[in-house]
Order: sequence, then C-alpha cells, then structure tokens
Amino acid sequence: MESVGMYGLCGCAAKSKMKCDSRWEIPASETAPTSAYSSPARSLGDTGITPLSPSHIVNDADPNVSEQQTFLVVVAIDFGTTSSGYAYSFTKEPECIHVMRRWEGGDPGVSNQKTPTTILLTPERKFHSFGYAARDFYHDLDPNEAKQWLYLEKFKMKLHTTGDLTMDTDLTAANGKKVKALEIFAYALQYFKEQALKELSDQAGSEFENSDVRWVITVPAIWKQPAKQFMRQAAYQAGLASPENSEQLIIALEPEAASIYCRKLRLHQMTELSSKAAVNGYSSSDTVGAGFAQAKEHIRRNRQSRTFLVENVIGEIWSELEEGDKYVVVDSGGGTVDLTVHQIRLPEGHLKELYKATGGPYGSLGVDYEFEKLLCKIFGEDFIEQFKIKRPAAWVDLMIAFESRKRAAAPDRTNPLNITLPFSFIDYYKKFRGHSVEHALRKSNVDFVKWSSQGMLRMSPDAMNALFKPTIDSIIEHLRDLFQKPEVSTVKFLFLVGGFAEAPLLQQAVQAAFGDKCRIIIPQDVGLTILKGAVLFGLDPAVIKVRRSPLTYGVGVLNRYVEGKHPPEKLLVKDGTRWCTDVFDKFISADQSVALGELVKRSYTPAKPSQLVIVINIYSSEHDDVSFITDLGVKKCGTLRLDLTGTSGTAVPARREIQTLMQFGDTEIKATAVDIATSKSVKVGIDFLNY
Repeated sequence: MESVGMYGLCGCAAKSKMKCDSRWEIPASETAPTSAYSSPARSLGDTGITPLSPSHIVNDADPNVSEQQTFLVVVAIDFGTTSSGYAYSFTKEPECIHVMRRWEGGDPGVSNQKTPTTILLTPERKFHSFGYAARDFYHDLDPNEAKQWLYLEKFKMKLHTTGDLTMDTDLTAANGKKVKALEIFAYALQYFKEQALKELSDQAGSEFENSDVRWVITVPAIWKQPAKQFMRQAAYQAGLASPENSEQLIIALEPEAASIYCRKLRLHQMTELSSKAAVNGYSSSDTVGAGFAQAKEHIRRNRQSRTFLVENVIGEIWSELEEGDKYVVVDSGGGTVDLTVHQIRLPEGHLKELYKATGGPYGSLGVDYEFEKLLCKIFGEDFIEQFKIKRPAAWVDLMIAFESRKRAAAPDRTNPLNITLPFSFIDYYKKFRGHSVEHALRKSNVDFVKWSSQGMLRMSPDAMNALFKPTIDSIIEHLRDLFQKPEVSTVKFLFLVGGFAEAPLLQQAVQAAFGDKCRIIIPQDVGLTILKGAVLFGLDPAVIKVRRSPLTYGVGVLNRYVEGKHPPEKLLVKDGTRWCTDVFDKFISADQSVALGELVKRSYTPAKPSQLVIVINIYSSEHDDVSFITDLGVKKCGTLRLDLTGTSGTAVPARREIQTLMQFGDTEIKATAVDIATSKSVKVGIDFLNY
C-alpha cells in the first residue's frame, strides 16, 4: 500500500482549486483555514499526497511542559574527534557534576581526564578495547600480527566529511581494511554506556538500570541532520535508548553545551586574555602565556577532584551582563571549529541563538595533516603511504610522539622540539630507499628540520609554528567573517573552549585579532567545558529558547498556475485545471529564528481512503529565496513518512485529513501527526539517512 510513482489528484483538491491562489497571502503567524488545498508535484513521486493547509507557524505549544518520564541521573558523553569522555549528575543534586574515573594509561604532558577516541577490533572484527587500552595493546602487538587487527582513530570526522552518509558508510582501519561506521560508533557508545553504568552501580552500591539514565551525546553544531540521525541510530544499536523511547537520548550541540556551562562560571574558574578589562587580577600588560600558565597550574592542582560544583543561578561573569547582551562561543576541537552566537535573557539566564551555527574542519587535526605533509616532503609520499600500510602500529607511535611535542608549541618558545622516530621507521626507510633517514633530511630542502644523533627529528620552533598556521588562519578568517555580520557587531565576550583552545598559538592569534573588540575568556578546565555543559543541558533541555535554522526546508507541491508569474515548462493540466508543478512549499527559512516548541503545521490527505502509507520528500537549500524544488542549490534531503495503519478504526472515512506538526527549534528536527477524523496518533518518521 505504500505510495510511489505518479501522483493522483484527489477530488477534494480539484474542488477547492479556486482557493489555491490565496494560500500564499496568509501571514506566517496566523492560523489559516485548512480549506486551501494543493497537491504535490509530479516530479516528487509521492502518489496522492495532497497538502491541505497553507504555510504557517503556530505557537500553541508550551516548551516548558515537563517530561512525563523521570530519570535518576543524566550521563553526557562527549564523543570527540581526538578524545572522549563522560560526566554525570544526579537529578536530585543538579549542582554537582561528576567527571568519570581516571583512565589508565596516558601520555607525558597530556591531561588524561578524557581518553583517546581510539578503538581496536580483533582480526575476527569483534570489539576488543577502547581508548588508551586499545592504543597500548595495539602498540605491543608484533608488527605482522598488528596487520590483522583493526585499529581506528579520529573516525568521527567521517560523519562531517561524507556528503552521502548512509547506514552503510564505511570507515578504513589503520591496516587498510573497511568496516561499517555504524558498527564502530555503536561499539564506542556501548563502551561508554558500560563504563558509566558500572561506575554508577559502584557508587550506588547496587545495580544501576539503564532505564534510570537520560543520555546526552554531543555533536558539532555544524553537523547536518543525517550525521545527527546517524549518531542517534548508533546509540540505539548500543542500547542507550530505543526508537520507542527516543526521549531517553538527547543530542546536544557542542558550542551550545559550552555556552550553557560558561553562564555558570565564577571568576576563579576562568582566564581572561583580552586587553579590554581586568579579571582575576590581570592587567592588560599580562601576557597570554602568564595567564594560561596559571590556568594550567589550577588544573594540575585540581586534577584529582572529579566533582565540580556549579552555580544554581547565573555565575559571576554574568553580573556584568544586561538583558540582550551578546557573546560568541568558539568551540575548537580536534576535528572541527564551531562558532555560535548567543544572547542572554535575564533574569533566568535563558539563551537565544542570534546567528546560525557556522564553522568548518579547522580542528587540531589540521596540524597533524601539515606534519604528515612535511614528512612526505622529506621522505616522499610513496614511502609514507607504504609505511602507514606496512607498519600501522609504528605510524600510530610516531603520531603520538608528535602529539606531545605539538602541545609544547608556544609563541615565545626558543628551544627546538624533538620528535622521536620509531626504530621501524628508520629501518623500513633504509630498506625502501637504500639510504638513511639522515641522508633524506640532508637532501631535502627542509632546512628547519634537522636530524639528531639520538634518533629524533629536531624541529625549530618556527617550523612547528608553521604547521599550526594554515589551521589557525582558517579559524581567524572564519571569525572575521562572523564579526562582519550585523547580529555579531556588539559582542561583549568571546569564550574560547574545546581541546584546541589549550594551544597558546591559537590563544595568541585570537587575542591579537579580537582582543580590542570583546573580552576573550578561557574556562580553566577548557577541555571539559563541553562535557559539563552537556550534563547541564540534559538536566534542562529547554534552556536554549530560540535557535536559528541552518537550512531552508520544504516540500514540493502543486499550485494554481498563474500566467506571466509561473514558467511555461511548469504547467500541468489535470482534469481541465491548470497547475504549476514543483512549487517549493517552505517550512522554514535558512537563518530563520525559531523558538523551542514552535510548530510548523501541515495537513495531508491520502489519494485513496484505504491508503496506508504517505511518503513525502523533503528538500533543503542554503538559500532562503527558493521558489521551486528544481532551483539551483535545492536538493532532496530526506522523507516524511506517515504510517496510517491502525488509525482509522472500523469505518474508513471517505476523506481523511492527517495533521502533521514539525518542530525545528530543537537540536534535531522532530514531527508528530494525528488523524483528524479519529483523533488517533499517526506514526510519523523523518528520515535523513535512508531516502
């Protein structure tokens, strides 16, 4: 009974053709009569779907209605590109946020409050270990045996870079073998689920049930709907929640989570870099390095403490804020940089998004790519590619050695940075090329990298800084573009958060570019800002009251053909009536402000009363001036599926109206539907992955 193929205009649409012209004149804020009918375009392949109501938004939903289901604890998982972790808070003690137990393992000079986002599967493709345990086990394997094991790291970026993401998208392990991305993400989330439940059970002294937990998973704000849906599907597969109990899982946007936490900051919990004003006793003459040195010392002293107390009101930083003040959150992580602009609403401290989230793949991974390019320049791309395949564990070792040196880079550094080359790199290079690594360095035109007799690459500070430059330049350029927007012109604060925010080179660049425009603040536990904010979001998901739609969304419909207004090639004559096909019926525009709980309402009727499934194609565009679904830049992005089975009762009415309510003001697009004749709920699904 599922409808595919050519559409069929149902009688009610044809009868009401005189009313179709007026449907575009109804203001968006008014509730319009549902007698203005239209029908889908023939190019959609949605048979017999007739939208009944014109374009309008209603504000009759109360976003403050409390959830029926109650949870004992909120557990947030910060699933990062380079490192991950979890934190939790009991709903009866929301002011206490507990960060997970210390991880075994770790690297010199690297905080191990989180664990590397690395996963190891056995040669039989079964889950073996995650984080430091995965990395250390893989490192200790015999080189020939290591080739059989599947080791994956930094795989989160695949969800951002894959344009046609599906449930079948593959990831490539270090040994070159393919594995399903959904499987890897599910394994990782299942690992965190088990770790968190075990810790909660140990603390409670009895078995902690998964049903008592509300889960929060963080994702970049610039991720599109398919990536968010993919993460939700992986969480379902990992057993965190289920489609029947979807409310148990919330997707949190990383810069939003950081913003929520930053509202709670006390003065001793942050470092100010800008020259605009003094906080914490810093004057404008204090250097960035001195400010952050104190922050690092604070982190070191408090490393053992895993419980953080947050203000149950607004923190001291906001005492200077007035109603309507604006601030920017720059979330600079391993894979992406996310920028969001918020406005404060007093006295509750609710937040309103002022400009749609922007950003790009400008995370600290960019520095790793530059290092790899440098190695290719010195030793040859052909060798580096072969080495990665033939000695995958040694390649991982080399990148770990680089990571710790990368963290030592600073604007005022004068002494060189030494990067240890694994013995197998030196040995394999000699076999591959017939001469030594030292010879390769002498022959290359890279004069700022020398060979040390201790088996190390010796990089000058300028050489290391040069590896950071392309990534940092991209971040600064993106921020400059953002500051040109009228909505961002009078920003009071810039919060720099995320793992990459620990880099003094990035701090200095942001301070130099924007220190005279706003106050630049770094939370002292900068790597945990998103994690703690995600817990707060799980405790109160309604704290962000207004968001901006990243894209224009709509469906294709038929409208009355108007001579001179509509293109001749769009004319369709059906039963003597002239229709314009492919008209874009806009649900919401790109960068449109949409409140939490605000609903976009549409009514549809099946072509035949007995029809059991309606499938409607959803289209999107980055532009807001869209007229037709065939316009440049408009693409099909998903489907809205209405399942009418079991809603009609014994007698099927001659004319059925299915009212659909869509919500665009949350972190994910949601929909509900009801059969008007019977008042029964209709099963509805929005799918951005399998369409």
